[in-house]
Amino acid sequence: MRVIGTAGHVDHGKSTLVQALTGIHPDRLKEEREREMTIDLGFAWLMLPRSEFLPGGEEVGIVDVPGHRDFIENMLSGVGGIDAVLFVIAADEGVMPQTREHLAILDILQIGGGVVALTKVDLIEDKDWLDLVEEDIRKVMRRTVLEESPIIRVSSRTREGLPELLQALSACLAEQPERLDLGRPRLPVDRVFTIMGFGTVVTGTLVDGHFQVGDEIQVLGSSQVELRGRIRGLQTHKQKEDIAIPGSRTAINISGIDVQQVQRGDVIVHPEDYEQTRLLDVRFRLLPDASQPLEHNTEVKFFIGTKEVVARIRLLGVDELIPGQETWLQLELAEPVVAMRNDRYILRRPSPGETLGGGVVVDPQPKKRHKRFSEETLSQLEALTKGTPVELLSQAITVLGEASFQDLISRSNLDSATAKQAVQEMLTSGQLVRLEHEGTDQNLLPQELVTSRANWEKLSSRAEKEVLTYHQAYPLRRGILREELKSRLKMSPRLFNACIHKWIQSGRVEENGLYIQKPGFFIAFTPQQKLLVDGLLNRFASAPYAPPSIKECQAEIGNELYSALIDLGEFIAVSQEVVFRRSDFDKMVEDLRKNLERQGTITAAEVRDQFNTSRRYVLAFLEYLDRQGITVREGDVRRLKK
Repeated sequence: MRVIGTAGHVDHGKSTLVQALTGIHPDRLKEEREREMTIDLGFAWLMLPRSEFLPGGEEVGIVDVPGHRDFIENMLSGVGGIDAVLFVIAADEGVMPQTREHLAILDILQIGGGVVALTKVDLIEDKDWLDLVEEDIRKVMRRTVLEESPIIRVSSRTREGLPELLQALSACLAEQPERLDLGRPRLPVDRVFTIMGFGTVVTGTLVDGHFQVGDEIQVLGSSQVELRGRIRGLQTHKQKEDIAIPGSRTAINISGIDVQQVQRGDVIVHPEDYEQTRLLDVRFRLLPDASQPLEHNTEVKFFIGTKEVVARIRLLGVDELIPGQETWLQLELAEPVVAMRNDRYILRRPSPGETLGGGVVVDPQPKKRHKRFSEETLSQLEALTKGTPVELLSQAITVLGEASFQDLISRSNLDSATAKQAVQEMLTSGQLVRLEHEGTDQNLLPQELVTSRANWEKLSSRAEKEVLTYHQAYPLRRGILREELKSRLKMSPRLFNACIHKWIQSGRVEENGLYIQKPGFFIAFTPQQKLLVDGLLNRFASAPYAPPSIKECQAEIGNELYSALIDLGEFIAVSQEVVFRRSDFDKMVEDLRKNLERQGTITAAEVRDQFNTSRRYVLAFLEYLDRQGITVREGDVRRLKK
C-alpha cells in the first residue's frame, strides 16, 4: 500500500487535479469549497492502471495539502508519511514562493521521489512558453530529491496528459522500497471524528507494523492520563479490513476512548511498544535561503509525523549556524512526542513564520542534557549515525527472515563480542525470538535458529489462520495433518518443527495425534447429523457382532460423518470392510482374552460360535488382533502373544 502527497503553490490546481484523477474532491470543509482554497488536509485514492512498472496495478492513497503560506503547518502534517509526491506547478504562473518552500520541505524530509505535474496547459497557446517554464522548473529542482523527476503537461479540464501522469506515478512508485513491518505499529493521527453508532474514528498513515481488529491500543500524545482502548474496526479507502498493513491510509474505529481525548499529532500504538520523549538529539541543516543565522537557545516550532510542538534548540559544537550549514542539535520539547531513530523532522520559526530546515533524529532517548562543546558527545553522535549494533542486527534479521546466529552476525558485519551483547539486549527486549531454545541456557549456539519478533508473529498468525481455515472447511475432522500444514505454510522441515513446538507450548495450537487443531476444538454434530448418527448406532446396537459394513455406513451417513466417528473413537475399523463400535470391540477383546487365559488357544470357528457371528467378521477381527500384537496365529489356532 502506497501514499502519494500533493505539494505546490496555492491555486495551482492540486485539488482539482486530484479530483480529475480520482473522482473524489479532497476538500472536506464548507469554507474550503466557498473560498476554492484548500485549508486543511484532504484525502482521496485511486487505482493506478496496469503497466510495465506495476503489472498488477496498485491502489494508492492521496493526501492533498494546502498550498497557501498561512496553512503551511497543516501541509507539514500531511507529507510526513508519503512514499512519493505529486508536485503541482501551474503553467500560467510557473515557480512561485510556496513552490520553493514546499520543495525545500520535501528535500529535508527526503521524500523518495515524485512526478511534477505542469497544470493548466490548456490556458497556454505558446509552446515556447511551456518550454521556458519547464526549463525554470529544472533549475529550481537541481540538487533536490526531485531533480530527476519527470515533468508531465496536464489539464484537469480537458484531461490532457492524465494517462501519461498515471504512468509516470506508476514508474515512480515501482522504484520505492516496500514499507517494512517491524512489528511495532504506530499511526500518527491526522484526523479525528465520530460516527453515530460507532464512536471515535482516527485516520493516518500506518508505519512500522500492522494493526488488526481486536488489538488493544494506546494513545500517546496530548492527554495527561493514560489512554487505552481497543480496535473495533479498520478501513482503508472506505473498505473494511481485518488487518491494516504498513504504509496504508488507515481509519481506526476505537472503543473505550472519547473523541475529545484524541487530537491531531497523537500516535496510536500497541501498549508498551513506545516511550514518549521531551529530549531529542538530531542532525540539522539550516536552509541556504534562511533569513538569518540560527542562534543557540532559539525557540522554534518542531514538526514530526503529524505532531507540532514548541521546542528550544541547543546548538552543539558551534556558537551559531550559518544558512546552508549542518550541525548537531539537542531539542528540548514543551510536550512529549513519539520519535524513533531515523525519523525526519522540520523546524520553523514561529514569528515571522519561516521554514528553517530540518534533518533526522539520531537519538530519540538521550539520557541527559549534553554539554554543548563536549568532544565525547559529538563523537558519540557521529557514531550513532552509522547505526547501533542492535539496529544493524534488526536490519539483518528483517532481511533474512530466519537465520542461524552465525549467519546473523555475518550479515550484520559486527564482531562476535559486540553481536552477542546486542543479541542479549534484543532477547531481553523481545525483539528477537529463539526458535530452537530449550532449558535455561541463555547462550546462543552458532547454528541456533532465530527470527525477529515481527516475523515470529507473522508466521504464528499464518499458522493459526491455516488451522482455522481448515476447521471451517472440514468441521467434522480432528484438524489438519502436520505434514499438510507444513506444506501449506511452505516451511522447511527444520523451521516448521521448531515453530510447531513453540506454537503448541504457547497454546496457539493443539496437537491431537498426527493432527493440529485450534485450542479447545471438538467435533460437534448438527441436529440433522446427530439423527443420522443415532440411527446408525441403533443398527450397531441391534447386531453388535455382525454390524453394517463400512460401505453401508458411508452410504447411510456419508463419508465425512463416518470419518468423524472414526476420529472420535466411536468406531474402530478392523479391515477395509469390517467396522465395530468401540464398546463392542473392547468387549470382544476382553471376552476373547478370558477364554485364551483359561484354555490357552482358540480357533476361528470357536470365536465365531462365541459371538454368534459369521466367519467374515471373525477373520477380520482376529487378523486385526494379530497386527496389533494381542494374539499370534499358530496354524489353525491363536493364543495370546507373550
